[in-house]
Amino acid sequence: MSPNVTGALLMMASMACFTVNDAFIKATDGALPLSQVLFLRGIPATIFIAALAIRRGALRADVTQSDWGLIGLRSMAEVGAAYFFLSALLNMPLANVTAILQVLPLTVTLGAALFFKEAIGWRRMLAILIGFAGMLLIVRPGSEGFTVYSVYALAAVGCVTTRDLSTRRMSKAVPSLLVTLSASLTVLVAAAVASAFVPWAMVTPRLGGLILASSVFIVGGYYFSVQVMRGGDVAFIAPFRYTGLVWALALGWFVFGDWPASMTLVGAGIIVAMGLFTLYRERRLLRS
Repeated sequence: MSPNVTGALLMMASMACFTVNDAFIKATDGALPLSQVLFLRGIPATIFIAALAIRRGALRADVTQSDWGLIGLRSMAEVGAAYFFLSALLNMPLANVTAILQVLPLTVTLGAALFFKEAIGWRRMLAILIGFAGMLLIVRPGSEGFTVYSVYALAAVGCVTTRDLSTRRMSKAVPSLLVTLSASLTVLVAAAVASAFVPWAMVTPRLGGLILASSVFIVGGYYFSVQVMRGGDVAFIAPFRYTGLVWALALGWFVFGDWPASMTLVGAGIIVAMGLFTLYRERRLLRS
């Protein structure tokens, strides 16, 4: 297979693993404190990433102070993203939360223009505005379905945007596994500190199995996402990120009996279409 086809398959595998992980976490149904779930899930994930980083020689000290600052910012954004996303996930349909996060390519493009002064044409700006309108169809502020957890999902978008923008500013010399390990370790430590202030709940065999399965799939998601960056044209591979929404719709329906409202599906379709258009424009600009 060509590097592009391999990259596309790896991206789809990564999205499948992350979404299945989300489904296992949602299946715990809030029976355990979120900090306890993040801590228990984070132990095997961090051990695996550390072992992979050591094997590939990614634990290097020749990282500039500026890059360490960006790694720290990215790791803290990862903590916020984990908290807000999983809080929303435990209280909203899986597909709804996942659909809101599909706006990320648009927010990252807008953030790069605002903070890094990257050029953005009127076509991409219009696509971003239309995509945000699609997001409002999903969130629907002022409606009965709008809750604080809708705000949490939007906060998760803000955190992940900060994470991705900080990654964008890092030098190419920083190993991706070092960045991934830093984020996983920071989330683990933050969860350990937070869990010290809340009483732990009894982990039943069912809950333990769900968390263990979640750990396996989050490790798979991390591994495949790292492999994606090792070859292929990113502009070709990136659109396959949207397959995560297909997995969320399928799992939400078959596992939890949830099917999004028509407005949510329309909003998700608008966001995906505008995201694909933005990626297409960026690819054309890179070629020119």
